[in-house]
Amino acid sequence: MLSLKELLAVRQKPYDEKRVAFISKAYYFAQKAHEGQKRMTGEPYFVHPVETAKTLIKMGLGSNSIVAALLHDVPEDTDLTLEDVKKEFGKEVAFIVEGITKVGQIRLRGATDEIYLENLRKMFLAMAADIRVVLIKIADRLDNMKTLQVHSRVKQISIANETMEVFVPIANRLGVGEIKNQLEDLAFKYLKPVEYKDTVRRSEEALNVRAKYTKRAIKELQKALKQEKIEILNIVGRAKHYYRFYQKLLKHEMQVAEIYDLSAIRIIVPTVEDCYRVLGIVHQQYNPMIGRIKDYISLPKPNGYKSLHTTIFGPEGKILEVQIRTREMDYEAEYGIAAHWVYSGDRSFKDMLFRRKKEELNKQLDWVKQLRSWHEETGGLSDDFWGSLKIDFFKNHIFAFTPLGDVIDLPEGATPVDFAYAIHTEMGDTLSGAKINQRIVSLDYAIRNGDVVELITEKKKKAPNEDWLKFAKTTHARSKIKQALRKNRSNF
Repeated sequence: MLSLKELLAVRQKPYDEKRVAFISKAYYFAQKAHEGQKRMTGEPYFVHPVETAKTLIKMGLGSNSIVAALLHDVPEDTDLTLEDVKKEFGKEVAFIVEGITKVGQIRLRGATDEIYLENLRKMFLAMAADIRVVLIKIADRLDNMKTLQVHSRVKQISIANETMEVFVPIANRLGVGEIKNQLEDLAFKYLKPVEYKDTVRRSEEALNVRAKYTKRAIKELQKALKQEKIEILNIVGRAKHYYRFYQKLLKHEMQVAEIYDLSAIRIIVPTVEDCYRVLGIVHQQYNPMIGRIKDYISLPKPNGYKSLHTTIFGPEGKILEVQIRTREMDYEAEYGIAAHWVYSGDRSFKDMLFRRKKEELNKQLDWVKQLRSWHEETGGLSDDFWGSLKIDFFKNHIFAFTPLGDVIDLPEGATPVDFAYAIHTEMGDTLSGAKINQRIVSLDYAIRNGDVVELITEKKKKAPNEDWLKFAKTTHARSKIKQALRKNRSNF
């Protein structure tokens, strides 16, 4: 188990004395509260809140969040109450701990469909209330997954399923890439043990073959970059996580040779300008594979991920992927929204190493706010709410553009109808046609990432077409269509 000193040392930028004292108080308070308790592994129970806090410190979260992580099981598993936590650590920490306790009481495993969906709604509404509750629950789940071997096979499958179906999508949407990958690998291990072992074997065999080419490419790229006087903050080889590798194997009919990004060289440089300079130098050194250059800096992924990716013919013509990013991008790729979450009640968030503008962050979190409006629009109906989450939350999101360059965030499979209602209700109600990349398309066309969508409207049009309900994907669009149709009927 990590000592207090070891736990605090995990943070890249040390906490100030006041915050160290606050965290120290929580560490010893929780340690005493859990004294004598054991995990099923036989180790002291206090190991669990410490490991949870460790994950959050790596994310860069503030002292209130770390204190809440250390205390998150105190009201549930000890003789102390939430009032005791509030008295010793203040209202805000107590509020976060209460949120964690409430979410922890949601029993998703083994529930009937109706109860399962109702509980999912409660969980996501809790997330909309305070994102830190969810970040702590994700960290909590990660540590519990690491000790899943002590449970029965039935419970292992149940918990792993819940992790894959609920916690992985949440982590992905928050951009917490490193934790998402770990959760996937751990769940994969128990859900498909035979496939997991085979994937590990295939991965290690392939990496052993490619290792010498990767090392040689790193050495040659270092030399080329130094000659151009580009500062290299870090350059390393990174292997693909097992579950991601397994997904690639399925896509390529289990042919390892067809997977070009099994291992990648990651180059970290100081600035965005350096990223593009490095890309040019990499392509001078090695020929790029046509169609495999991806600019996620100019067009980030929906969860905020930024990086340049290119696939090259490296030493002896061996295919390798190269990822180029700044330190900020690398940090955000691992810890997502936590890397730049600005929360007015926790001043220590201002001390984070990296942070986006508040306006950008608020825009990214619009989907969280939508959870409450969906709840109101569906009237609390579990099936409708579940449908909202399946389509709008769990599916991959895409970026599409207006002709003026405004970015519209939509779920995969969204249509011009969804696009129109995302802009304005009147735009949707009067929609009569659409152009994608200057080409006329049908209104049930599935918009693709990066499409420019031009909407054609008819001012005299009084209501949307009822047939749109057959292909509109977003809850917001479907709700607005139904409202307009009801209003139109009542006028006759």
